[in-house]
Amino acid sequence: MAFTDSRKFVGLTTAEVLRSERVSPHMVRVTLAGDDIRRLPAHGFDQWFRLFLPRADGETDFGAVPEQFSLGGYLKYLTAKSGTRPPFRNYTVRAHRPEVGELDIDFVAHGELGIAGPWAQRVGPGARVALIDQGRGFDPVEGTEEVLLVGDESALPAILGILRDLDRGMRGLAIVEIPVAEDAQPVEAPAGVEVRWIPRADPHDRPGLLALEALRAVRPERPEALHAYLAGEQALVAEGRRHLVAAGVPKARIAFTGYWKVGRAG
Repeated sequence: MAFTDSRKFVGLTTAEVLRSERVSPHMVRVTLAGDDIRRLPAHGFDQWFRLFLPRADGETDFGAVPEQFSLGGYLKYLTAKSGTRPPFRNYTVRAHRPEVGELDIDFVAHGELGIAGPWAQRVGPGARVALIDQGRGFDPVEGTEEVLLVGDESALPAILGILRDLDRGMRGLAIVEIPVAEDAQPVEAPAGVEVRWIPRADPHDRPGLLALEALRAVRPERPEALHAYLAGEQALVAEGRRHLVAAGVPKARIAFTGYWKVGRAG
């Protein structure tokens, strides 16, 4: 199962940073606030969005952000002045509290690598951002008896959101590879879903390899009743999907997305 066509979602949301805090050695949580956050639709599970950030090198023109991330909207963005248009990255809702107009986003922070991670580490209250809602990638498949959720630290917010919103009677397994054991977070999951945290023994190990090794050891008893979700580094996602298809899991029961690729900036 591929992700829902996000081009149909409309609605530019603007907000300001309320606070930023490091919640684990490699994760920083930024809380956004504003009236638009109160009105942001709540899709649950792994709801994601395009996040437009202020530039680090000068003035930012948030007028370049389109109302909708369709082909026309993207062209509007591309034709805006390159020196002032805000850079954007894709992120998942970690928590949404519409009653108070707050939204939490967890950023993987690896020093000064990338754009969003360094911004999250240094940002202070009042910084302006914009986002475009893109729906969700995980939709419960009818007839599912078990779930299998697999990802690295970049997929941690998505997997935790799915576990939070699953039917409480669901069974299954979640495999989350993280840089160090201290990066594990509190989990709201059905009692029948095992959550397996896999810290990397060496911080220089290629991300995703341990999660892939654990996934390859999984042999579904009833693959036709499994709903799988793979997210994170591209090799983990591609090889993991190949393994599940070979194990008999129908392609329509596998949701997958490669967030990033080793050796390539996000």
